[in-house]
Amino acid sequence: MANVSEKFGLRPYRKLDGTPLVGAQNRYTVKSSYATAIYQGDLVIPTSTGNIEKHTGGTSNAVVGVFNGCFYTDPTTQKPTYKAYYPGGVAASDITAFVVDDPDAVFLMDANESFTRADLYKNYSVVNTTGVTQTGLSKAQLDVATSGTATTFVVQAIDISQDPENSDVTTSNANILVRINNHFYRSGTGLA
Repeated sequence: MANVSEKFGLRPYRKLDGTPLVGAQNRYTVKSSYATAIYQGDLVIPTSTGNIEKHTGGTSNAVVGVFNGCFYTDPTTQKPTYKAYYPGGVAASDITAFVVDDPDAVFLMDANESFTRADLYKNYSVVNTTGVTQTGLSKAQLDVATSGTATTFVVQAIDISQDPENSDVTTSNANILVRINNHFYRSGTGLA
């Protein structure tokens, strides 16, 4: 049976030890007028200005976690605004991002190509494309072709989903369980 072609970035699933991930997230800030949109399920990195930005696929930047929505005061209406995604270019001084930043969190992620059992336990890059404004969801996918053993790869595949609608490894869009491999809180390297 073919997989459902649904891109959603990284979706919190459980903790590495098998216990539930009970919605734990922390607050971070996005710099006023930051131009790039960040969608729910996108990886984010810390910056030397004390803010976060969207992770660029294929880079070796350490990731702080997965974006899970934001709050800001709309500069046009002056109303408090909650969104599943940050639309980019918002000129507000109170942009608060909610990030799932537990280094032991496990996420569900869509693979962009067929993914076999032999592909497990490798480290991978991600493919980032613009998310969907109607849903606020990311379209980031596991980049099956870009893998290896380097610690700079952003995620590590640890299992294949048991969901019967998304576990066909002979075709693209199988759901894979991943953990953040290059996590900022595990790397031991601070920002200058």
